[in-house]
Amino acid sequence: MLLRNLGLSTALGLLLTSGAFAYDLPARPTGLGFADEAPIAADVPAYVDFGATNQRGQACMSDVDGNAGVRLLAGFLDVWTPSTPFVDADVEAAAEGDCAAVAKADWDGVPGSDTDGAVVDATTHKANIDYVIEITRLRTQSEAVQAYLDDRRGKNVSMMDGLGPLSDAWRAGAWQSSTISYVPADADAVKYDDNGNNRGVGSLVDGEEANGDLGLAVDLIVAASADGSTEPAKRYFKYARPWRWAMDVSVLPTLEPAKSGSPGTDGGFPSGHTAEAWRDGLALAYLVPERYQEILTRSVEMGDSRILAGMHSPLDVIGGRMLGTAVVVYNFNRPENAQLKQDAYAQAQGWLMRQTGAATPAALFAAAHAAPVAEDRFADPAANLAYVASRTSYGFAPVSDSAAPVVVPKGAEVLLETRLPYLSAEQRRVVLKTTAWPAGYPVMNDAEGFGRLDYIKAADGYGAFDGDVVVTMDGALGGFNASDSWRNDIAGKGMLTKQGSGSLTLAGNNSYAGGTVIEAGRLTADNSAALGSGDVYVAGGTLATGQDGVVLKGNYTQLEGATLLVIAATTDSAALVVEGNIVIEGGTLDVQGPATAGAVLQIVSGQSVTGRFTQVLVNGQPAEASYTGTAVNVTVGG
Repeated sequence: MLLRNLGLSTALGLLLTSGAFAYDLPARPTGLGFADEAPIAADVPAYVDFGATNQRGQACMSDVDGNAGVRLLAGFLDVWTPSTPFVDADVEAAAEGDCAAVAKADWDGVPGSDTDGAVVDATTHKANIDYVIEITRLRTQSEAVQAYLDDRRGKNVSMMDGLGPLSDAWRAGAWQSSTISYVPADADAVKYDDNGNNRGVGSLVDGEEANGDLGLAVDLIVAASADGSTEPAKRYFKYARPWRWAMDVSVLPTLEPAKSGSPGTDGGFPSGHTAEAWRDGLALAYLVPERYQEILTRSVEMGDSRILAGMHSPLDVIGGRMLGTAVVVYNFNRPENAQLKQDAYAQAQGWLMRQTGAATPAALFAAAHAAPVAEDRFADPAANLAYVASRTSYGFAPVSDSAAPVVVPKGAEVLLETRLPYLSAEQRRVVLKTTAWPAGYPVMNDAEGFGRLDYIKAADGYGAFDGDVVVTMDGALGGFNASDSWRNDIAGKGMLTKQGSGSLTLAGNNSYAGGTVIEAGRLTADNSAALGSGDVYVAGGTLATGQDGVVLKGNYTQLEGATLLVIAATTDSAALVVEGNIVIEGGTLDVQGPATAGAVLQIVSGQSVTGRFTQVLVNGQPAEASYTGTAVNVTVGG
């Protein structure tokens, strides 16, 4: 029987009948005492409020002050300054709203030049073009094929690769078609266009009900691109394609017919293909969060294809990524799309479950990751992250303060709604804040924070606990509410508290220092350093150790009613190594995995061990535990 003075903050004078001795129950971790916040940039017009201004506008006035897309990308002016928007001869065309004529007349009005403006940062500009020269020189045949397909076929058709084993089911439900599936033998002489329907067929056609399979999902992907044109920015910045800057850029021969003869109608910054890849990719990832990172890795790959093709530069691709992302954030925050988001997500999940035979969301997740790397080139999460890491800033040197604080754009958290559904909107903002890219890189230093967003990393949870974090997961809701994994390396001084019936896995090499409290559900430590450097307090629910065991830097406390689940115990070393003290008020020790009769499994070790487990199980069968002053071992029954 355990006696506790509940009036004290720390329970004292506990008496265990098994040992008839008293000890002090350690205090529960208190953390920092506050939650982290993610600020919105002060005095900066929010893209979600002004996204509709991304139009060519009356008299073609697309500029930093009047167009949200141009303003977002204004950091490019530190690299390149375009000429004035108009010349006298353009007045009549401008009055008639003929933006293409204005841009072409102005740009082409510079005799003998394919560029119209002045380089401001010669070092960054040279690195930008030199990168294209080098990568096109080293381009492989497989990269050439991919670059051609990504250029000529519908962008959403290319994005299907990111769905892996779910791609065929999606194509069927979207009623998607394409007329380009290979590189024609005469592609170096003939320009081929995709006469398919790209995203597929929506729920309505000419006001009549059409696609009842994934029509709403198609509608949402289309809605995500509203007011998303890159043309206003192209017309404003007038930055030439890389092959206009340097003859050493090797444009893909099969794309020579696609080159424009007029620089004025063929701006390089930002990349339109890349922007569309991110618009479609983010919408698709929202609908199929089971493949969130894989889909967005495909978006990165689409941008990279533009460089490999010789059609765009790294800065073009960075600009396209930023603008594409901002456009989706804007559209997904529009009130008129709120119901469509819910309905499209439900339709997408239901369709994919039926097509894969998945009876539960967990089964759908398994089906989404059922193919090996040989069949699904995005099947390796570590490989995806490595690929993306080298293609976010493209190796540019910082050009401004690299220690600038992170700001998160207004509404940016919306794109994590389905991937991290158990977090609040503010918590999702903090996730974006703690996973953001470092500051200071060219173009990526916009005041609102879009350039530093890293949704691929954010899909793996927090990057730091700079405040205390309470995670409440309702397993009854299924999907990621029932089970999720955070693979980031979590730093910070804050504390993690796990609540709710769902299961969360920490798989990173974590160093957060505020401690860990488990009140309900399951927390799995799938890395030896998963639980950081603070105390671990299992007040309820289950703490599970991973295959490689866990090392705790602080103390370990387990209360009556809680469970320690050891996934893989051995006779060689403890599954839970505690550098501090161990206090066991009671609860269950549940050992699972291979166990030879008579074997003595080492479970926990620490500076000291006080108390006893109420129940000890090995693969569901009662077992005996032995307690020393510094360890707990279990003998497997015969």
